[in-house]
Amino acid sequence: MIDMKELTSDELKQHFSADIFKKISDTADALGLECYAVGGYVRDIFLERPSKDIDVVVVGSGIVMAQALAQQLGKGAHLSVFRNFGTAQLKYRGIEVEFVGARRESYTHDSRKPIVEDGTLEDDQNRRDFTINALAVCLNKNRFGELVDPFDGIGDLKEKTIRTPLDPDVTFSDDPLRMMRCIRFATQLGFYIDDDTFESLCRNRERINIISRERIADELNKIILSPIPSKGFIDLDRSGLLELIFPELVALQGVETRNGRGHKDNFYHTLQVLDNIARQTDNLWLRWAALLHDIGKPATKRWEPRLGWTFHNHNYIGEKMIPTIFRRMKLPMNEKMKYVQKLVGLHMRPIVIADDVVTDSAVRRLLFEAGDDIDDLMTLCEADITSKNMERKRRFLDNFQLVRRKLKDLEERDRIRNFQPPVDGEEIMRLFNLPPCNTIGVLKSAIKDAILDGVIPNEYEAARAFLLERAAKMGLKPVE
Repeated sequence: MIDMKELTSDELKQHFSADIFKKISDTADALGLECYAVGGYVRDIFLERPSKDIDVVVVGSGIVMAQALAQQLGKGAHLSVFRNFGTAQLKYRGIEVEFVGARRESYTHDSRKPIVEDGTLEDDQNRRDFTINALAVCLNKNRFGELVDPFDGIGDLKEKTIRTPLDPDVTFSDDPLRMMRCIRFATQLGFYIDDDTFESLCRNRERINIISRERIADELNKIILSPIPSKGFIDLDRSGLLELIFPELVALQGVETRNGRGHKDNFYHTLQVLDNIARQTDNLWLRWAALLHDIGKPATKRWEPRLGWTFHNHNYIGEKMIPTIFRRMKLPMNEKMKYVQKLVGLHMRPIVIADDVVTDSAVRRLLFEAGDDIDDLMTLCEADITSKNMERKRRFLDNFQLVRRKLKDLEERDRIRNFQPPVDGEEIMRLFNLPPCNTIGVLKSAIKDAILDGVIPNEYEAARAFLLERAAKMGLKPVE
């Protein structure tokens, strides 16, 4: 949870002592324009969070202001103007400043694109999503460093509260993406959502359907990358948004009991695994693998009188579900998706090995299939042990350490990771004068299995000798 630092007027002024603010101030005064730093940059000063990107609201034309400033800064400044949006972005010595004219907005029911008119600073602060993002600091010389806080955003920072400046029903209905942003900010900052604001989330949840999947995925990624992402998914679920944007996760919920035997709630187990991973890495796609590792369980849930509840092959079913989920959510359909698929498909393998006698052959095969992702797979599997039975948990984690040691030893000895059989298909075809056919695949697989099972070392001479022996049993003779 992030705490707020209280600042005196002089201390706040010190945060605007950089040369860029003096240049903005001089330019605004020369043009006779009111000018304010607003939003996240100001908020993050009080939260002591690093923030390079500066948003500046000009009561007048933000583009005119940016052009005049760029001229004053000279060659080191790079200006981009977006006339359709009435904004301009200026990059200068590693700092980005975005200028926009103060505006008043109104919306139609079926679009989040506003009808925009010129407005006052008050109009501009009214249209902001949350009170903590409506803070403004004047950059004009006569009021330089003065905080303008009409909605007590500072009070909400102190109370760690997310609240809308105006009626939340209007705020969320106008731009339903703000519902996702509300939960995202609460998750990132460890804040609470004000009761009236949260009730409005629930009332307006259906409005999320007008938002593009790319925008939703962007906010989901930010929630997943938060310090404790489970908080965001619980709020998404409580508000009713989760079933609209991610029904597969909601399907994990609930515990069914039969003959006094139940199973764990796979939704809350999944969130615990995600939090466990979040404590160890900021790898977004490993976090996605944690979120999706049990996604195949609802489809594979069965009652077996002898065993109780089972989820056989849920990892393979989950692996097959991932492209559909990624496609619908407009997530990348490239090696990132394949990485998540691989980890979901393999996540039961180390658990099965660790629950049994840890054999070299089983570890070799795991290393071969996981390749360079073996360390991430082991991290996921260790995070997946959420049992409340501490003795069982300790036994699994101890066995995982044994698997890790074997992985290291076998990798150093046998060079299995991402290995290709020492004798390839081309050589087999030449050696036995074979055209492309199934026999070549059979022989290559036999060599691979012999290496993975420890029958022969991962070396050319041993592989060639094994090939000749196996081919002879199949009635094949090498060409003289």
